[in-house]
Amino acid sequence: MTSPRNIRDPLADQLLTPQNAALVIIDFQPVQVASIVSMERRELVANVVAVAKAAKLYGLPIVLSTVNVATGRNQPTIRQLTEVLGDVVPIDRTSINAWEDVDFVAAVKATGRHKLIMVALWTEVCLVFPALDALREGYEVFHVVDAVAGTSEEAHRAGLARIAQAGGQPITWIQLACELQRDWARAATTAGFAEIVFASIHP
Repeated sequence: MTSPRNIRDPLADQLLTPQNAALVIIDFQPVQVASIVSMERRELVANVVAVAKAAKLYGLPIVLSTVNVATGRNQPTIRQLTEVLGDVVPIDRTSINAWEDVDFVAAVKATGRHKLIMVALWTEVCLVFPALDALREGYEVFHVVDAVAGTSEEAHRAGLARIAQAGGQPITWIQLACELQRDWARAATTAGFAEIVFASIHP
């Protein structure tokens, strides 16, 4: 049985679509992952990998940023993510707030998208600061609450609340995947969608 389909403009849609959104990944590096407390680390990595796989499946522009790799003070993005992201070139910076880096902001603007799906470590710093700046500049921010984490549960909660109070929209990774797929009849991505969702729910 089929249901009637309401074909919506993928650019003007208020929800996330492959045509109107970009993914921003900030500072998923070994030191940051090792220092989080608000979430179990394996779950965090599995969830952010699911986010990256969804972005690749639906062809979203991806902006990847690291901090202090070139200075030798930090290590590159974790292997689990780079294996998924493939040829995405990271933008390395020294600023704690990625939005204060000229190359990072230029890369975000170059996507041409105004809906930004954001994940970063830590929630209270490297997610909050650029999210607030992006919101001030007119972007819509969708922060993936179960693919970010903080140095304490309180810091994580406060960071999420601060973004939401400024107008950010909290989502989960599975909500993101379903929002991008939207219809099982979209055969080109159905198999990949099912693999991401069910493999992550039942690893």
